[in-house]
Amino acid sequence: MHEPGEERIVRAAEAIAAAEALLIGAGAGMGVDSGLPDFRGKHGFWNAYPPYAKLGLDFAAMANPEWFATAPAFAWGFYGHRLNLYRRTEPHPGFAILRRWAERMPRRAFVVTSNVDGHFQRAGFAPERVMEVHGAIDWMQCTRHCGVGIFPSGPFEV
Repeated sequence: MHEPGEERIVRAAEAIAAAEALLIGAGAGMGVDSGLPDFRGKHGFWNAYPPYAKLGLDFAAMANPEWFATAPAFAWGFYGHRLNLYRRTEPHPGFAILRRWAERMPRRAFVVTSNVDGHFQRAGFAPERVMEVHGAIDWMQCTRHCGVGIFPSGPFEV
C-alpha cells in the first residue's frame, strides 16, 4: 500500500529526526541546483562546452588525464575553466539544511558524493567527513611520480 506523498515526507522527516547518524549521498543534482551545468545529461556537456561537440569529445573523453601528457594547454584550459567555475559558484541553501541536520546527529554525518566541486566543504562540512568518489578539483597530483603527492590547487586562476 502506498502512502500519499505528504505522509511519506512526514515519515521521512521523523526518521531523520530520530536518527543517530546521517549518510548523505549526493550527485550532479546538487551542483545543478547551485547553477553548475549538468555534464552527464543528454548533451549537457556539449551545451556547456559547444566547441567540444564539434571535436566529438564528451565529458568522459575530456576528463581523461592523458590530455595533460598529450595536449597540456588543452587539458589546463578544460580543467582550469571548471576550477574557476566551481570556485565562483556558491553552494545552494540545501547544503546548509543538510549541515544543520548533520550537526544535530549524535554520531554526526558522512557525505559520499560523485561531485568534484568541493561544495560540501565550502558549506561547512568537515573535509574528513566527505568522500568525493571522483576526486576533488581543488586537489592536484603530478601525472608522473614527482615526490610531492597530492597538493592543494592553490588560489590561482587558470
